[in-house]
Formats: sequence, structure tokens, C-alpha cells
Amino acid sequence: MGLLLTSHPERFQTLREVVLVGGQAFPEGYRPAELERVWLNRDRYIFKFRGVDTIAAAEELRHAYVCVSEQERFPLPEGEYYITDLIGCQVIMRSTGEPLGRVVDFYEQADSGLLVVEEKGGQELLVPFREAICVEIDLANSRIVVDLPEGLRELNRE
Repeated sequence: MGLLLTSHPERFQTLREVVLVGGQAFPEGYRPAELERVWLNRDRYIFKFRGVDTIAAAEELRHAYVCVSEQERFPLPEGEYYITDLIGCQVIMRSTGEPLGRVVDFYEQADSGLLVVEEKGGQELLVPFREAICVEIDLANSRIVVDLPEGLRELNRE
């Protein structure tokens, strides 16, 4: 079960192959998975994957994103991005050109979302995914240029 991050949930009725990204079993990677069944329970989709037949096996997939292959993706309007395209991007300060780290996750929020940036030394920096802060998104070169508000880095340390 999880938060729905697509505008086209009807696609789940015809998809048979998906890609699982993140999760406890493979936090830095992904794996293909075959869908056996998908059903709606209240306001959440439930996915049954082939070979995942126990609660313990399903728990290993907790927090993983269920993604469609690039060939199955719908085109997005300008200014919208697939989360999986943001993960792995280098984050760079606009004012100094200093690399801050790379995006390792994305937390969906009601109004925008947060990039989880792993800095040198392994600390995490949460960066609001807003146009005023993420001033340049260059997916072709896997980089996001940011203009962080003063004090944001320090706030993340508290």
C-alpha cells in the first residue's frame, strides 16, 4: 500500500511489469517485478507481485516506489518530473558552484515535496522541491542547481 504518485492510476489494470526502486531490500537500487494483481482498497492501491507470497517478503518492499518502465511513461507537462529521474542527481549551490551531494530519495508533501540529499560525510539535507529553490533542473546532465534559503542547512542539523 502506498501514496499514489500518478495522474493515471488506470494504467495499473493493464501493466504486468514494473520496476521497484528503493525500499529496505535494495535501498540504493532497483529490481524488475511482475504484477499478479492490483486492486483498490479504500483510497490505496494494493500490489501483489509474483514471488512475494508472505508478509515477511512484502515487508522487504516497504517504502519502495512502484515505477513504470521508461517505455510505459506518459509524457509530463513542462516543470513536472518523475521522482526516479531526480534520484541520483547531483545538487549544486547556484551562488558558489559547490556540490552539496546527490539526491537519494524524495518525500512527497502536500504542497511540493522534499529532495533528500546525501551530503559528503553521509548527512542528509532536506531541500524543498520548489521552483524558487530548485532553480535549474538538468536531467540530461543529472544535476539540480539550488538557491537555498539562508539557514536551511543549519535547520537540517538541529
